[in-house]
Amino acid sequence: MDRLSPERRSANMRAIRSRNTKPEIIVRSAAFRAGYRYRLHDRGLPGSPDLVFPKRRKVIFVHGCFWHSHEGCAKAYRPKSRAAFWSEKFRKNRERDGRVLLAVNALGWEALVVWECEAVDSEVLRRRLVDFLGPPRIRPADR
Repeated sequence: MDRLSPERRSANMRAIRSRNTKPEIIVRSAAFRAGYRYRLHDRGLPGSPDLVFPKRRKVIFVHGCFWHSHEGCAKAYRPKSRAAFWSEKFRKNRERDGRVLLAVNALGWEALVVWECEAVDSEVLRRRLVDFLGPPRIRPADR
C-alpha cells in the first residue's frame, strides 16, 4: 500500500527530471574542471548521451542508481508497493540501456556509464574521466 495519495505520488513523479540532474551536473563539472569540453544530450546519438565528446568519439551516460537498478547499491532499492510494476519497469530500463550501449558502439563511439553513487568521490571520478577520455586538449584551470 502506498503511503502517499495518488495525487501526491503523481506530483512527486512529475518532479523527477531526466536531464540536468545533480549527479549529471557533478560529472559535467568534474569534466570541465579537468579541462575537457563537451556537448550535452546529442539527440543524434542513441540514448541521447549526457556528455558527448565529438572529436574523441566518446560519450558518457550518467545513470541514477534507482532508475537504472545499480546492482549492489543501497540507492537501488525496490519499492514495496506495486512490486510487479516496478520490477518490469527496471527490467525494461536495463534492457534499453544495453541496447543503447550496443547501438553507440556500433556507430564507432565509446561509452562510459557513471553511476550516481560513483559521482560522490571527486578524485576517483576525475581519474576515471581521464582514464576514459585521455589527456585533456586544453589546460585545466588551476584549482
